[in-house]
Amino acid sequence: MNQDHHTEDKSGNYVAEPSCPPLPSTSTGVVSVISPHYCAPYPVDLTIIRKVLKLTHDNYDALDVNGNIVFTIKDEMTFLHHHRVLRDPAGVPIVTVYEKIKSMHRRFNVFKGDSKDMKDLIFTAKQSHMIQWTTKLDVFLASDTKKDVCDFKVKGNWLERSCTIYAGEPGDKDEDGASSRVIAQMKKKHTVDSVVLGKDTFNVTVYPNIDYAFIIALITVLDAVNDARAES
Repeated sequence: MNQDHHTEDKSGNYVAEPSCPPLPSTSTGVVSVISPHYCAPYPVDLTIIRKVLKLTHDNYDALDVNGNIVFTIKDEMTFLHHHRVLRDPAGVPIVTVYEKIKSMHRRFNVFKGDSKDMKDLIFTAKQSHMIQWTTKLDVFLASDTKKDVCDFKVKGNWLERSCTIYAGEPGDKDEDGASSRVIAQMKKKHTVDSVVLGKDTFNVTVYPNIDYAFIIALITVLDAVNDARAES
């Protein structure tokens, strides 16, 4: 895996390599949830690799098109809390995912860094229905106090690693009449490593001007939801 050539912004922060040349700017605007640093003017293709044949907690790596590690996801356990942490290549925590106890719809809170303080809450995510056979996740930003309509929606089949992420509820329109739009898609990647080395591999395409750290944070939640269902 080549990690010798990294792209950095003016502040020295790592930036995912583009999968193609920058596209012309559009009127759709920037969707920044975690940080505008993670919003690129081009599509970002990431490969998520999870080692499945091991006895320790799940570990994921998110790689760009050049094989550079952009994020790592680790399932961690403390004395009182079981949580997942999304980190940058230097090991700095970007967000931490906690399951909300006694939640009917399996609700998860996502906090800034390694915090669990409600003032650092970025967004919450929950299953759309208490009982569901496919993947449906409603996502609400911390700034959305009403929570009548979700800010983002995930639909698909997590077990097949096939999901689509929307800004807004699919089919609905906002106050300005704008329809929901697809902001990212994921699909299974079948490789020799998947079979021989016991690696679960899938691709994520994040659309231009979309916060790709937020998309990976949503994937972290999806994995947590699936594990919680399996344990129940």
